[in-house]
Amino acid sequence: MRAFGFLSFGHYGGSPAQGGLSARQMLHDAIDISVGADQMGVNGAYFRVHHYAKQSAAPMPLLAAVAARTQRIEVGTGVIDMRYENPLHLAEEAAALDLIADGRVALGISRGAPEAADRGWESFGYTGSTDPRGADIAHSKFEVFLQAIQGAPMTRAAAQPYMSDAAPHAPLRIEPQSEDLLRHIWWGAGSRETAERTGAQGLNLMSSTLLTEATGAAFGDLQAEQIDVYREAFREAGHEHTPRVSVSRSVFPIVTEQDRLMFGMRPGGDSDQIGIIDGTRSTFGRSYTGEPDQLIEQLKADAAVQSADTLLLTIPSQAGVDLNLHILESFAAHVAPALGWTPNTEGPVQGEPVA
Repeated sequence: MRAFGFLSFGHYGGSPAQGGLSARQMLHDAIDISVGADQMGVNGAYFRVHHYAKQSAAPMPLLAAVAARTQRIEVGTGVIDMRYENPLHLAEEAAALDLIADGRVALGISRGAPEAADRGWESFGYTGSTDPRGADIAHSKFEVFLQAIQGAPMTRAAAQPYMSDAAPHAPLRIEPQSEDLLRHIWWGAGSRETAERTGAQGLNLMSSTLLTEATGAAFGDLQAEQIDVYREAFREAGHEHTPRVSVSRSVFPIVTEQDRLMFGMRPGGDSDQIGIIDGTRSTFGRSYTGEPDQLIEQLKADAAVQSADTLLLTIPSQAGVDLNLHILESFAAHVAPALGWTPNTEGPVQGEPVA
């Protein structure tokens, strides 16, 4: 582990009088948490994307606001659900965000997690999927997105191009273009097959918070195997740049008595969980709660945390700015240095070289 960030699910709802967050408050809290994290050297601010639920759904305005208010922290997603996206519109937005953030973007994209809506992407106008999970349209749209951000022509100019210096009928690419955007794209992978494809494409790997495997092996070991498959495919494809890899964990350092009362030992959190997602037996990672020395020992024994360059801490964002900054500060001060952390003041995160 070289770096760590936070991953917010962006929950809101409930009565404000009883501590519930409005959507407005959730978004403002997300910005404030990001600003505070940037100042303490945290490397990344990432946000989950879910539609038809009281969670973050439209990440680009939030990421642009965070980028404008911060100096060094990466801004990104974990992950954008490609089933709901227009690939060319997303390409324009992603390029603009990358330019606003001066390259501090780590945009996680994927087929998407199970959603609250039944085939909700069809209500956005994206029909034609023959896969009940929509994976077919997600992958086809992602290919168009990748072509667009690399400057491939997407259409042709009119016979008399209006407000353009293009020649009549000349090929046109989307604008703006951000030269290094491709290097800032991550694919969220939940299986070895997906990880292998991601490596072959030369993209960064965001290993999912759940894996569509349940072999009896520890979640961290399954993820480490997935990362190995990814890096081997990346190497075999002949890519020459250095890729990035992230994994997510829930980690709650106990450094005060209030921490002990707030977090304690979370029921069922000290072991991996097995469940059925989209009809597939899947493995969910455990939560880590304990005093710093204990957490250091446990995270050093987590094969995926050791293999990845970036650890994303899933935070209880609905609990407010102060508590979440306390969690991040406790991890930064008492745990991260022993795991090899380099603060954002030392420059952009560097991945593990693939020899």
